[in-house]
Amino acid sequence: MARTFKALVAAAALLAVGGLATAGEIAVIVSPKNPATRMFTEQAAQFFLGKSTLFTPVEYTDGTAVKNEFYQKVLNKDTAQVKAIWSKLVFTGKGAAPKEYGSAAEVKRAVAADPQAIGYIDKSAIDDSVKVILVVQ
Repeated sequence: MARTFKALVAAAALLAVGGLATAGEIAVIVSPKNPATRMFTEQAAQFFLGKSTLFTPVEYTDGTAVKNEFYQKVLNKDTAQVKAIWSKLVFTGKGAAPKEYGSAAEVKRAVAADPQAIGYIDKSAIDDSVKVILVVQ
């Protein structure tokens, strides 16, 4: 009985932690100098898949939870699929892969410094250095 109870508590803790890791909202951001005020998910996907050059995408490095979640929710793709798309664009000379940064602070700094940049961060990391144009749940 005690063993079963401990197993249930451990399983509940794992579910709670796993739920928190993916329960956050992701904010798509641009520089406050950018005239854009809002965007649809499908529009944001165009920039991060190299289908539009109106904005310059700024990415997280591989392996970050927010990148994986963004790819799943916005692009409907995994990291390998997106890498393949960008590899083809770079190889054919039709695009340059997004610059990658390791933290929300670095992504915010890069986006804030470039009026053409677009990025994404966890909504909890938003401050007045960037402008939110889309929130993905």
